[in-house]
Amino acid sequence: MPLQDVKVIIDIRKPSALTGLGTPLILAEGTSQAYKVYADLDGVEKDFGNNTDAYKAAKQIFNQGDTRPSKVAIATYTTENPAPQTLEKYYDNDWYFVSLATGSVSDFIAISDVVESKGFKIAAHTVDSVDDLAAIAAKKYDRTFVMVHDKIEQYPHLALIGGHGSKPVGSITYKFKKLIGVDPAPYDATTLQQIHDLNGFAYVTKNGVAQTSEGTALSGEYIDVIQGKDWVKINMENAVSNLFVSNDKIPFDDTGIPQIESTVINILEIAGKRGIVAKNDAGQFLYTVTAKSRTETDAQDRVERHYKGLSFSLELAGAIHEATIKGEMVV
Repeated sequence: MPLQDVKVIIDIRKPSALTGLGTPLILAEGTSQAYKVYADLDGVEKDFGNNTDAYKAAKQIFNQGDTRPSKVAIATYTTENPAPQTLEKYYDNDWYFVSLATGSVSDFIAISDVVESKGFKIAAHTVDSVDDLAAIAAKKYDRTFVMVHDKIEQYPHLALIGGHGSKPVGSITYKFKKLIGVDPAPYDATTLQQIHDLNGFAYVTKNGVAQTSEGTALSGEYIDVIQGKDWVKINMENAVSNLFVSNDKIPFDDTGIPQIESTVINILEIAGKRGIVAKNDAGQFLYTVTAKSRTETDAQDRVERHYKGLSFSLELAGAIHEATIKGEMVV
């Protein structure tokens, strides 16, 4: 784990209710355990050749047009250092989505187990049958999404990440998305419903337009909600840490505590402007921040210099995925 003095814990509660998060990591078999970042496909071809799974996976990401990520990371694993162990080793590197260049359902589960245990970042897979989806969906991962497609060699999950994962967090939902280099799957309504019932999704033609049919993780939570939560967490941790580092001292009193409170509010305001936090009809972002004064904190916490008195809540902006429109005609 990285060294840190600030920890932000966010629970997503259903309503009674400036770090980017889009760089993909490909796990590929290699001759040694290594990690490297590539700015273009030429670099990948130089290291892996153009007939390998690593190259084909990276190609699908880099081929997603103007919205593709600026970089792709590839970590290689070996028999002695298998993929889950390699993922553990490089988990704190600068990436957000992780996928295997190739693998079986058991391999996918092993990778998703690691991601779930960390509570940060997202694993992505594609399978070619509802049965395979069901095997992974049984784990109800909060940080894994699975697409079902009849042509897994087209890497639809990597096309989705490559084309849309690097867009500003809060600006998109993962439903309705066009994927370059992926053919729509020929699933009928019954099969698609089976996929959705397991919280997977597909790339199909609706109303004559090829698009992703949903955008959920296997827990049923939306991918953009998870990404928004992670954005708030990492940026708030960084902002408060920078506050500590850039000042000689933040006093444990009613002059120091408001500095932390102000920093938290600033991040929530930015999250609102990015579309993560909802706003009311007056244009105000819907969040609350509560900070205990010095006299309200525990004496032992003051001795240990650990301020635990700040909390916040927010209403997610979410997205509209369906609409029912009623009208009438007068003759």
